[in-house]
This record gives sequence, C-alpha cells and structure tokens, in this order.
Amino acid sequence: MPLYEHVFLARQDASTQQVEELTAQMTGIVEGLGGKVMKTENWGVRSLTYRMNKNRKAHFVLLNIDAPSAAIAEIERQERISEDVIRYLSVRVEELEEGPSAMMRKADRDRERDDRGGGFRGEREGGGFRGDRGPRRPRDEETTDEE
Repeated sequence: MPLYEHVFLARQDASTQQVEELTAQMTGIVEGLGGKVMKTENWGVRSLTYRMNKNRKAHFVLLNIDAPSAAIAEIERQERISEDVIRYLSVRVEELEEGPSAMMRKADRDRERDDRGGGFRGEREGGGFRGDRGPRRPRDEETTDEE
C-alpha cells in the first residue's frame, strides 16, 4: 500500500482533548478502510506564519499512514467538513521516517539548549556583554585637533 505523511492544523481554541479526539477519528477512518497509522505526533500549539481564518496559532498533528488512497480521500473530506480543522496536507512518500520527525528533533534541541542555560547571545564566557575587546585604539594623526 502507498505511504503518506499527513499533517493537519486544528484551531487554537480547541482543547488538547478535542484535538486527540479528532486524531482518533482520523485514525479510525484509516483503519476502517484497511489502512494503518504507523505513527502519530502532536507538535502542540505553534504560531502560524500568517493568519488563517482569523487564527494566529494552531495545534499541529502529524500522521504517518500506510493506507489506500481512498482512506486519504476520506480523511481529507472529513477535515473539510470539520470546523476545527484549519488546514491539512497529505504527501505521498517512498518510505516513512523512522524515529521522531524533524519538528520533534528541533523541539528536543530547543529544550536541551534551554536546560543548558544558553540561547541568549549576551551570556557568553569571557566577561562583558560583547566580551573583552581590549583597550581603545588611538585616533589617526589626521583626525586629531591641531590648531
């Protein structure tokens, strides 16, 4: 069967439980039509690049699906009907990514950076905000005041 990566964006004001129910509904559709959801990732609430349907943020959910194209068509039909879904995208892939997706790896990296205490450019080793730059250089001979 073909493999798909499917991402949908749910409204920000939908609760986490509602998003999980929506995900479970989509999983049920896939399994009912003879497919299988290989992996589900909830990326949480993230800011949108631009407003969509008066929303500035959305819940992002990724589904890795091994199913016939009819299952994907039915999922997309259900998402068009649902008022909670802002956007969706299904992409057919040659193989599904093993382990966490790039978005989850990025979230882990960001969490690690925050745990180390880094991230703010001013917190470098070596002293002051811009580091020790040494003594000031004297001005050129031509720019000094000579009367």
